[in-house]
Amino acid sequence: MLILAKQEIRVRYAPSPTGHLHIGNARTALFNYLFARHYKGKFILRIEDTDQSRNIADGEKSQIDNLKWLGMDWDEGPDNPGEYGPYRQSERKDIYQPLIEQLVAEGKAYESYMTEEELAAQREEQKANGEMPHYVDEYAGLSPEQKEQKIADAKAAGIEPVIRFKVPVNTTYEWDDIVKGHISFESETIGGDFVIQKRDGMPTYNFAVVVDDHMMKISHVFRGDDHVANTPKQLMIYDAFGWDAPQFGHMSLIINSETGKKLSKRDESVLQFIEQYRSLGYLPEAMLNFIILLGWSPVGESEIFTLREFVKMYDEKRLSKSPAAFDAKKLEWINNQYVKAADEDRIMHSSLLQLMKAGKIEENPDPMRVEWARKLINLFKRQMSYTAQIVEFTDLFFNGPEDIDEESKAEMATDDALPVLKALETQFADMPIFDTVNILAAIKAVQKETGIKGRKLWMPIRIAITHEMHGPELPESLELLGHDLSMKHLRAMIEELS
Repeated sequence: MLILAKQEIRVRYAPSPTGHLHIGNARTALFNYLFARHYKGKFILRIEDTDQSRNIADGEKSQIDNLKWLGMDWDEGPDNPGEYGPYRQSERKDIYQPLIEQLVAEGKAYESYMTEEELAAQREEQKANGEMPHYVDEYAGLSPEQKEQKIADAKAAGIEPVIRFKVPVNTTYEWDDIVKGHISFESETIGGDFVIQKRDGMPTYNFAVVVDDHMMKISHVFRGDDHVANTPKQLMIYDAFGWDAPQFGHMSLIINSETGKKLSKRDESVLQFIEQYRSLGYLPEAMLNFIILLGWSPVGESEIFTLREFVKMYDEKRLSKSPAAFDAKKLEWINNQYVKAADEDRIMHSSLLQLMKAGKIEENPDPMRVEWARKLINLFKRQMSYTAQIVEFTDLFFNGPEDIDEESKAEMATDDALPVLKALETQFADMPIFDTVNILAAIKAVQKETGIKGRKLWMPIRIAITHEMHGPELPESLELLGHDLSMKHLRAMIEELS
């Protein structure tokens, strides 16, 4: 694709406020954002809220908040108006209405009075005949007088009409897609004359999007693969007004890597909304990094980049034609890279909120409790894929150890275990300050006294006190567990082995 120096790059992300920000929508926004920023163009946010029945109260707020959380900004939008507003479709009705009337006056669109029941019956009959459902002209074969009478009868019955666009016959609609290459449709294949204005007077998506993109001087449209079938309808409307269409790029589907099926909002095996990842303590820059790699690949082997680096190296020619696999494990790995590199205070804050939310730590803890929590969180910082995991990782420190498993029991059945634990009990009994330094010194003293070292020394201690074979550094863990609990668990295991 050739980007002309004199061409002003203007792209948009245009969500419907019918739900919270979905992974797929976030990806659409990001690819448009990267394209605009790479070519020093403009990124526009437009809210497509014409389907009033499906809009939810905080849908627009969720879109805006989560886009900002991911690190994006925009040059024009409902919260940052420019010269091409309004930026909500519901506020643009006065722009659409004269254009719809123009198409009707030119014979390119017309009033349709078929009821929903009649349309449903038509579709059922077509399915029964093995036909693809399509609209059949309700006025076909009628004389002007008969057509006029039919319309008069419908009006008398109080039926509100829709406005349908008259699809040209024997016409090919084609474009060179930035992602998919050359695409063409025959006009006969799109399902007949389609609605451009609903009974409530609101325009449909395929009409409003053309008007908005033209009026807002949108130069390129990057959107999901599911919009390919809408494109010929939109090209017809561009032609009807004599407008130039933008360049289109349709991005590959996102599939569930486990099932190989298209990622569906009904697929509950995968968390799909940005809000859900925020609540689990994922980091925005990690989410952004992961989402950009869904259907776009950088040059080289590296996969961890900042947003600024992505902007600099972005190349729309590297958008994939193949489906993008949503791999939750890869997302966890990417987020873990960011958690490990993140500022200690940032992870501390996020993890502390998770512990409070789980009821493990009280609201407004005192400074000593906060410092204890800081040390605890730091113990697990490197192994956390997201901060909500801190609740599970630290269960021992709040609820005590679970019963030991069979593998642990086998470890404790050796002749070395009991001498090690008894020697450690003596060392711990009179310890004045139960901290990492003194705990480590005590374990070293046990090694010297018993002659037992390595795994045979450390594993019985870990299992006895934590009931786990694996975990963070043992002296640090015991300090945070505290002297009383450590001694209680140690003595219980000694009694069991004796």
